[in-house]
Amino acid sequence: MSSSTAAPAALLNINVTTTFNSFVTERRFAQDLTIKQLKHLLEGLTGANPASMELTLFRKEGALVGHLNKKDEVSLTCAGVENGMTIEVSDASIKVGEFEDTSKVKKFELSEEEYANRAESLRAFKQRNKMGQFGDGDSTEEKKKEARERFESIQLGTRCLVTVPGQPPKKGTLMYKGPTSFKPGFWIGVKYDEPLGKHDGSVEGKRYFECGQKYGAFVKPESVAFGDYPQDNLMDEM
Repeated sequence: MSSSTAAPAALLNINVTTTFNSFVTERRFAQDLTIKQLKHLLEGLTGANPASMELTLFRKEGALVGHLNKKDEVSLTCAGVENGMTIEVSDASIKVGEFEDTSKVKKFELSEEEYANRAESLRAFKQRNKMGQFGDGDSTEEKKKEARERFESIQLGTRCLVTVPGQPPKKGTLMYKGPTSFKPGFWIGVKYDEPLGKHDGSVEGKRYFECGQKYGAFVKPESVAFGDYPQDNLMDEM
């Protein structure tokens, strides 16, 4: 005894639009779907009520084919719906733009006090982990002020040791301290004992100090230590 299984119905690619908002979508519907069944599917897509929904069919080029309102029990194929056509949904009970007007949507708002008392807010997380403005230590401006005050008492020509992460320590001489025009902040100009720098004390056409080519560099204050760092006598290594 043999049994047969019916082949699945072919699918139609249909463009769906509405007259009450800017909604546009392309959907696939079985060609044996009835207009009544289609209306219930379109309710979920457009928000229109099947009882008051009206459907208008258009060809690909926009020409009107006809209305599908009195064909509830007819299949899409029998109603003349073809692949690539457009079905326009209208509903007299819906005002134009009603579903796109967000002015009537109730917004969730918290007072400053309510937000401050929430244990799982971003602010509370930063406070617990001492991040950002809740971190330990002084503000950026205060740190800059401290750096300036620290270097005010250091005389130009003082020996120093520059330690930059990822690079070997380099001995040199303090040649400049203060702001620059190439980058904001407080900078230290150093003349290295060896040609391990980037310039000759001049950056972007402005001279800050004099030194040989590749002997000059600018570093952040936290990378510099001052003290008795004698210049290496290269003749002793020959």
